[in-house]
Amino acid sequence: MPRAIRIHEVGGPEVMLLEEVDVPAPAAGEVQVEHTAIGLNFIDVYDRTGLYPQALPGGVGREAAGRVLAIGKRVRGFRVGDRVSYVMSRPGACADIRNVPAARLVKIPTGVSDEHAAVLALKGMTACFLLRHCYRVKRGDVIVVHAAAGGVGSLLAQWGKALGALVIGVVGSEEKAGLAKKNGCRHVLIRGRDEIAASVKKISKGLGAHVVYDGVGKDTFIESLDSLRKRGMMVSYGNASGPVPPFSPAELVKRGSLFLTRPTMFDYTESRADLEAIARETFAAVKKGWIKVQIHQQYKLVDIAQAHRDLEARKTTGASIIVP
Repeated sequence: MPRAIRIHEVGGPEVMLLEEVDVPAPAAGEVQVEHTAIGLNFIDVYDRTGLYPQALPGGVGREAAGRVLAIGKRVRGFRVGDRVSYVMSRPGACADIRNVPAARLVKIPTGVSDEHAAVLALKGMTACFLLRHCYRVKRGDVIVVHAAAGGVGSLLAQWGKALGALVIGVVGSEEKAGLAKKNGCRHVLIRGRDEIAASVKKISKGLGAHVVYDGVGKDTFIESLDSLRKRGMMVSYGNASGPVPPFSPAELVKRGSLFLTRPTMFDYTESRADLEAIARETFAAVKKGWIKVQIHQQYKLVDIAQAHRDLEARKTTGASIIVP
């Protein structure tokens, strides 16, 4: 019988239970997918702890890859046996089998493994929309990437370098600094050792960065604003250290008419056309060698609690996957 991670209450990693579940035949417009690899992301922690509320009992996991087992009525473009990947706004990917709306599925191209596709579904396409659609990075731009040794950060750094940007990575340790360098960061700053904003200004000859990509949140928000040049763009796309407290828009004015956005990938892939376009662009970046998926941790579904503990303790680097 298929299994899924279920939570009946919000809380620590211990609230996640591996349970047998009944998966019905796919409804109209749905495709039944047998997972071969599941991506692990910090958003899974938000879902588990209730920062992002969901109806209980609920699930965890937003991205996965696998093969099509069955197809519901009125589904076009997919066949049983197709390799597919997806990212969903509703958690529940940590499971053996799941029914997914066909509108959220993309086919995995030849030459891309299921494991890599599971990482690219959320992390890869996030890097794509952040670099190419949220703020369009161009040659010569100075960009700051927080958590540059992490899953999204490592892809942002690689892709940013390929686009011709000067990439400044921010990490939490010497070990992670080495990884960030390999990811394409020309300069790497270490939190707790370096003055981040002052260092960015020095590297950029007193001007500051064109854009800062900050998935850390509360602990880095103000220093990220201070790292920008006039009319620079602050992209706050995550809350790894907790949500950013309320602040006055005057903070943007006194730093030079800054722009601030808090984007989600689901708004940038809401239409089928946008989803397909960003998926194509992401897979193309892989094929061109602009980005290389680095899976440094792999867990079994039964070990989901340990995966979350490692993630929250900042023990992970690169991408992590769960294999049912």
